[in-house]
Amino acid sequence: MGINPPMPESLIFSHHQVKRLAASGAADVLPLSPDLGRSTLPARRVENGWSLPDGQILTRAHIETLLEETNSCFTLVDGALEKVEAFSPRTNRYYSLMPTPSAPTMLISGIPMHRVKDTTPLQDTQQKLKALGKPYGRVLDTATGLGYTAIQAAHTADLVITIEFDPAVLDICRRNPWSTELFTRPNIQPVIGDSVDLVAAFPDGAFDAIIHDPPTFALAGEMYSLATYRHLHRLLKPGGRLFHYIGNPDSRYGATTGRGVADRLRQAGFRVTPKEKAFGVLGVK
Repeated sequence: MGINPPMPESLIFSHHQVKRLAASGAADVLPLSPDLGRSTLPARRVENGWSLPDGQILTRAHIETLLEETNSCFTLVDGALEKVEAFSPRTNRYYSLMPTPSAPTMLISGIPMHRVKDTTPLQDTQQKLKALGKPYGRVLDTATGLGYTAIQAAHTADLVITIEFDPAVLDICRRNPWSTELFTRPNIQPVIGDSVDLVAAFPDGAFDAIIHDPPTFALAGEMYSLATYRHLHRLLKPGGRLFHYIGNPDSRYGATTGRGVADRLRQAGFRVTPKEKAFGVLGVK
């Protein structure tokens, strides 16, 4: 199933963007990012807050809300702050955009989908692609999320097909400035569907590389199955590479899940190498 284009751009802020306004002293004009750090515009002090070039006012009350809600991002629409969040009746999960000093991550029922301790979501993504090796040719990304993996892979690959199970996640992506290229790069093809079903339908040797970054085993057990791994092996060209994200190898979950993943990947025909810095393993056909 194809993906609709993103919604029109809107102003989006978190506490990171407004800290300087709150501590501005006597300054009359300050730079303010309207898109979570991707660009800046001039904000001019007015009686009840800060005036933006589009005529909207970021009021003192808005700024107080942003400083209090440190795990949330908000759009400014018609003078009102709206939290970037979505509830999915398909999965019964709650999604929200969580700010970081750089690109945001997404909370899935309160759990961050990227590593954020001593790193950033973009650095986390870069580690995964470094473990995979430079993506080229046709690449499959089995779990879109915020699209950072697909976007970075598309910088060198000819085509990236990226699959997202839950349309509510794409709703968050459309409101995230850091996900824009997911919808605008001509060599990214987003698809809504179940990766377990779709990998069974792709033809043999369809891809040069695969990034397999599923939710936890408890949320998506079939994506860790031997049957799925056999399809992923079938989909790769000879010499093709698979990076499988697992989790912190020093954690109980990561160690236990990692052993099972490595064993099943070998059964599926992969040559497996641990990639501890990227919290996953590399499989080569």
